[in-house]
Amino acid sequence: MMTRGLMIAAPRSGSGKTTLTLAILAALRRRGIAVRGAKTGPDYIDPAFHEALTGHASPNLDSWAMSAPLLDTIMAEAAHGCDLLVTEASMGLFDGLLGPENARGAPSDIAARYALPVLLVVDISGQGQSAAAVALGFARLNPSVRIAGVILNRVGSPRHAAMATQAITATGIPVVGAFGRDAGLQMPERHLGLVQAREHDGLAALADRLATQAERDLDLDAILACARAPAITATQAATPALPPPGQRIAVANDAAFSFLYAHIVAGWRAAGAELHSFSPLGNEGPAEDCDACWLPGGYPELHAGRLAAAARFRHALVSFATTRPVHGECGGFMVLGESLTDAAGHTHRMTGLLGHATSFATRRMNLGYRAATLRHDCAIGRAGATLRGHEFHYATVTDPGNDTPLADMRDGYGAERGAGGARRGHVSGTFFHILSAHP
Repeated sequence: MMTRGLMIAAPRSGSGKTTLTLAILAALRRRGIAVRGAKTGPDYIDPAFHEALTGHASPNLDSWAMSAPLLDTIMAEAAHGCDLLVTEASMGLFDGLLGPENARGAPSDIAARYALPVLLVVDISGQGQSAAAVALGFARLNPSVRIAGVILNRVGSPRHAAMATQAITATGIPVVGAFGRDAGLQMPERHLGLVQAREHDGLAALADRLATQAERDLDLDAILACARAPAITATQAATPALPPPGQRIAVANDAAFSFLYAHIVAGWRAAGAELHSFSPLGNEGPAEDCDACWLPGGYPELHAGRLAAAARFRHALVSFATTRPVHGECGGFMVLGESLTDAAGHTHRMTGLLGHATSFATRRMNLGYRAATLRHDCAIGRAGATLRGHEFHYATVTDPGNDTPLADMRDGYGAERGAGGARRGHVSGTFFHILSAHP
């Protein structure tokens, strides 16, 4: 059977897209339907929940950071071997950069490119019939994006649901569910978003509750009827989003280091690379038979004391870096520095492979798309190569150290952001999260 797809989107962030997406995934899997998730834009945390509920890695699709062939390759791979691909939108459906057209990083770019029917999640807390104006406006804004139905969220009562449903259906847009308010279904959050799936106590029980409420409050048959086969352009497989830094890659993987994009991993493996996990929090170092080491982002600031005490990890990484490349992204970059100051103001020794110091006590949010042009050959590419990705962190650099800057940075509009990251010998790192090595 051909895979079908749809998108769960909303007018704005905070409307309940993730909760509704997880509820639909859980309920359909309970029915025995092979479902898989995907996510538009830069996001590590929501895809991890998709994977936990479906058993399949959830890739990211980003129209600004990824070339058209790469997008098509990722979409084709995501749609392979499942009955239904549910793509969760980031932010609001039409939110992104001001340009270029169809490559703004907006969820609507992905919906239009693959003709994905959109189910619009409308939070109707504080309104009733006025929800129809929101739904109608979204349905008419872009003829390339089809609103196939509306899911009402945070519904207070049957009468409340009836008010909004009657007004919306009068415009010709079907309402396929009215999800009631339930404080018990609130997902715990921290500074970068939801608490990670791997740290969520009782995730199986939560999935069961979400599935039960979805069966009660949503018209699952109508939702399935909305889905259509993604319109994927036939194309040769793209080169990996990021060339693997080695044949055997040691990858830090635990509660402090977990932000590694599924499409990056898939591309490395497709290119013949092998990934070997190790846990710095478990005081483990990279395996000696690996030829590159990758420290992903995550939450090292929550585990700085344990990382500082992990002498075996630190010594093994320092030894590894004398002969082989080591790269750290965001949290990994912080751990490569001399020290990390936690939110309580306590400073912890890090690996010292780079000379900077970072602090989570002095907080400032850094958020947005980035293009990085490398100044030197390193684990993530050759000098002169440009990579696209994003930053999202609250840590600040309190001492830049004396290492060579790694790259020249620009934002999503091409405005200069100055030098970023650092390089010393075989070691490189940056706050920048890579989505692709963009041509």
